[in-house]
Amino acid sequence: MNEMFCFQCEQTVGGKGCTVRGVCGKPADVANKQDELTCALIGLARAAGGKSPGKTADELMLQGLFATVTNVNFDGQRIDELKKLVQAEKEKLGGAEDFPIDKLWTGDPDLVSLRSTLLLGIRGMAAYAWHAYVLGQKDEEIINWFYKGMQALGEEHTVDEWLNLIMEFGQINLKTMALLDKANTSAYGHPVPVKVPKKVEKGPFIVVTGHDLLDLKQLLEQTEGKGINIYTHGEMLPAHAYPELKKYAHLKGNYGTAWQNQQKEFDNLPAPILFTTNCLMPPKPSYADRVFTTSVVGYPGIQHIKEENGKKDFTPVINKALELGGWSEDKEFVGINGGSELTTGFARNTVLGVADKVIEAVKSGAIKHFFLVGGCDGARPGRNYYTEFVEKTPKDTVILTLACGKYRFNDLDLGEIGGLPRIMDMGQCNDAYSAIQVALALADAFNCGVNELPLTLVLSWYEQKAVCILLTLLALGIKNIYLGPSLPAFISSNVLNVLVEKFGLKPTTTVDEDLKAILG
Repeated sequence: MNEMFCFQCEQTVGGKGCTVRGVCGKPADVANKQDELTCALIGLARAAGGKSPGKTADELMLQGLFATVTNVNFDGQRIDELKKLVQAEKEKLGGAEDFPIDKLWTGDPDLVSLRSTLLLGIRGMAAYAWHAYVLGQKDEEIINWFYKGMQALGEEHTVDEWLNLIMEFGQINLKTMALLDKANTSAYGHPVPVKVPKKVEKGPFIVVTGHDLLDLKQLLEQTEGKGINIYTHGEMLPAHAYPELKKYAHLKGNYGTAWQNQQKEFDNLPAPILFTTNCLMPPKPSYADRVFTTSVVGYPGIQHIKEENGKKDFTPVINKALELGGWSEDKEFVGINGGSELTTGFARNTVLGVADKVIEAVKSGAIKHFFLVGGCDGARPGRNYYTEFVEKTPKDTVILTLACGKYRFNDLDLGEIGGLPRIMDMGQCNDAYSAIQVALALADAFNCGVNELPLTLVLSWYEQKAVCILLTLLALGIKNIYLGPSLPAFISSNVLNVLVEKFGLKPTTTVDEDLKAILG
């Protein structure tokens, strides 16, 4: 089959949908295999009666959904293998029909929009649930909701019923982010503020990208004392803030910027790159031999590190680092705006630990407004909006940030307010949970609702994890969120009108116009 349909990410062709090949590099046959896997997972949920039937099915549900997130798995053979396992598990449960693939993205535009919004949100939530799962954290209510939600996708619903399901999903995703927060902080401690250099020291090194902290921890253990330095990339930057990870002296710094720059930044890199999750772009020949994937990540012809009995053997990655040898001299790098170091570690525990200072700064007028400027980065023109926005925020405002969208501005030096930096990186995209907890704490301190705080959310989206976070924010009743750089293709005009009317969702315009509207 040479045709496909995919509109799940921000860079989709013409703002409507990829029909021949994904802009991400995904071939049509792989896109269709992922749709078949999705329909099989709906069948599994039907066979299970909308609730968890057990460990094997749960793992397949999470892995199967995670594998369909943008830039995760390009390997059609592995997608086929997953589908066969899902269908075998479904048959064990007595069998049920898979959802017809030709109906997945077709039908009444508004109902397709609502169904797609729920499905794409569920895919994002599966990523978070899987990261918690591998750290031993599982919640039956969350797991059961995957089956409930996937079963619902194969059913007919009214617009109001779809909206209710989406709002219910938003609340469940909040619990999922809370579970992952518990998993990470239980395993690695609470993040603390840290400055991360962008310099790469001479000698063998490994670059680790993605989101999975357990993979990084195992790699750090296996490389200790071997003369190999470890550098984070993209969404792994916040790892430097966790005490149980930062204690490794050979976790040196951060290499590169956000995911969409990898083909340039990894070109002829004298070191291996380990992809623990998305965002993988098709590797160029100049570095394809040094790319390794693990977990649900996959690409044809790329070496894959499997898990056996809960452990991964990173010997092939380590040997490749020793073989390549790294650079012969230290290399100094700077960020997009010329900064030579990055800060991270301002998660909820840190910010709430100085809540009295923050509250006093607001009362005294030293802090007039908070902006949460965060989300996914991407390659589409117009994303310089976020750099310009942060640069133009008044000096009496604070910028909270998270996810890889921060690479647009996180090397800027905007100074401090009362000893607190004006830019505070709260972590990965899932650390939106930290931002929510800080907002709720401030609302409680000032005896008001979150929407009454001097707080504005300015979000950039790219893929499905950003979708599930947005739905969580809407489910919490947070209004007047600015969303860009373009609106999702899967949101129909009628559904958009509902979101605008009910939640005040605002497409970004120009920085000057938006700041004027926010600050007056």
